[in-house]
Amino acid sequence: MIALRQVSLQRGTQALLEEADLTLHAGYNVGIVGPNGAGKSSMFSLLLGELAPEKGELEMSGGQRIAHMAQEVETLNRSIHDYVIDGHRALRDAEVALLKAQQDGEAHREAELHGTIEALDGYTAPARAAQLLVGLGFRQSDLARPLSDFSGGWRMRVNLARTLFMPSDVLLLDEPTNHLDLDALLWLEQWLVRYTGTLLLISHDRDFLDAVCDHIVHFERRQLVLYRGNYSTFERTRAEKLALQQAQAAKQQARRAEIESFVERFRYKATKARQAQSRLKMLERMGDIAVAHADSPFHFSIPCADRISRPLLVLDEADLGYRSGDAELRQLSNISLSLQPGQRIGLLGPNGAGKSTLIKSLTGELPLLNGKRIAGEHLAVGYFAQHQLESLDLSATPFLHIQRLSPRAADADIRQFLGGFGFRGDDVFAEVGRFSGGEKARLALALVAWLKPNLLLLDEPTNHLDLEMREALTQALASFEGAVLVVSHDRHLLRATVDEFWKVADHRVEPFDGDLDDYRAWLKARLEGERRDARADKVENDAPREDRKAARRVAAEQREALRPLKRTRDKAEQVMEKTQQALSAVEQTLGDSALYTDEARKAELNQRLAEQAKLASALAEQEHAWLAAEEALEEAEQQLED
Repeated sequence: MIALRQVSLQRGTQALLEEADLTLHAGYNVGIVGPNGAGKSSMFSLLLGELAPEKGELEMSGGQRIAHMAQEVETLNRSIHDYVIDGHRALRDAEVALLKAQQDGEAHREAELHGTIEALDGYTAPARAAQLLVGLGFRQSDLARPLSDFSGGWRMRVNLARTLFMPSDVLLLDEPTNHLDLDALLWLEQWLVRYTGTLLLISHDRDFLDAVCDHIVHFERRQLVLYRGNYSTFERTRAEKLALQQAQAAKQQARRAEIESFVERFRYKATKARQAQSRLKMLERMGDIAVAHADSPFHFSIPCADRISRPLLVLDEADLGYRSGDAELRQLSNISLSLQPGQRIGLLGPNGAGKSTLIKSLTGELPLLNGKRIAGEHLAVGYFAQHQLESLDLSATPFLHIQRLSPRAADADIRQFLGGFGFRGDDVFAEVGRFSGGEKARLALALVAWLKPNLLLLDEPTNHLDLEMREALTQALASFEGAVLVVSHDRHLLRATVDEFWKVADHRVEPFDGDLDDYRAWLKARLEGERRDARADKVENDAPREDRKAARRVAAEQREALRPLKRTRDKAEQVMEKTQQALSAVEQTLGDSALYTDEARKAELNQRLAEQAKLASALAEQEHAWLAAEEALEEAEQQLED
């Protein structure tokens, strides 16, 4: 158990908590949300003993092992595989002691230490560490490379793998998805769902919070408010509370009207394609949840250029990649595509397949290896990528950044525009060098919006943004009248702003006929196929030539043996999805604020709440059954690999 009793906490002169109470029981998966600067990371420092409360006390059950991702990486000369295993200090200490016992010829001590290592599950440690790294996007050939070979984002992934590898009863994760692509995020999501300890997760990815968390802690007015359920449930519950406060009524209705206008605008543009229908449903849902964001400090739009071309941009038989001297690294071949006004495209594909390369080539930042890039006469590109944060003038202010783009713009117009991105008062004239990563990302987005593009090319635009800013960006993109092409691991943003998906894989770019759930299934099938091919190659390479035919027959028999386990897993998944749909329908009904204020509907409210509880209980049991089936399948596959 973790309990905060009347805790007051501050950083410098800023009060973060004032006599706050919170109790978290063992096994909770807790999402921690609130605006940037509210004190979420400071709460982790409090739990780790790095901060002491000004008032009150922190109680934690004795003997709990806490795993937390280190902010700095030191041993850069270690291979990433060894670095991950180093996270298990008791195991490494036992291995050192074993080596010494062997050198000293102490047979009894040696036997004792073998038992210790076995109890620590040390003999499976190399395989488990490799599985974590591969799941987070590394190739098998990367595992022996030193940490110094990798960039900062990839080092963060190694650090995350090390944290997950540590034995723990409490796991503290602060924005673990910031440096992940969608594939690695989906893998991490499943890993955390199976974690048996207490999880405290700071994240601004609402779909990730929905999938992983069963409780939400909200930092609100220097208090900690605990909500039962995932992020969507928290959002609806908070919206209902706000809806009952008359002071919020006018602001709520204004936001509802604005969102409803978005829905109406796109309703008649949506086709029968699954992704378009998914986006329409998300836009309609945005009208229901807008109340929960009525007090958001961010509210802006992205104006579109007055003039437009058809098409906006064309690639004709283009080869994309990088050139170094006479050498070429070709990632995408013979690409022909045309971007038209109004298109809204999400890029999907495995890590390293070339999504960022495609966007850089479309901007013209990366020259084509072959083929043509043909820009429309009135093309105006708005490009956002994480490296643009580094190009901001750290000695300048947000006001000066805008003024440099438009020297004749009125001061009041600049200040009003920046206010929508959260820069108000003195912040407008603060030096960018003092800004956090989230503030720099907001400024970079503001600069893109100010230039009135008609084509937005966005590469992971939500990194470093908090939930309120992500919601404001989602709404702005939903109402943007130009074309959008986006790479993002934020599934909520993709569902709300994208009408079609393109798949970037195997050196090609092609339309993907499906939605994000279909992509998850495609990715899973692809990974299973790669593992199956790897096992078959291993069998063929290891066996004498005359035995290879027999080995292939054995491999086929092994795959057949897995079929019943896969059927059980898939059936459990189908049952779980059906219950989830029913639960979502009930919770959508519960999102009607009138249900809580109309006495005549009290019986209906009680009935809906009972249905919600029953379905939630059934879903929990079905998820347990699905996890058991998944683990049985993985265990069988592991045995076949061994």
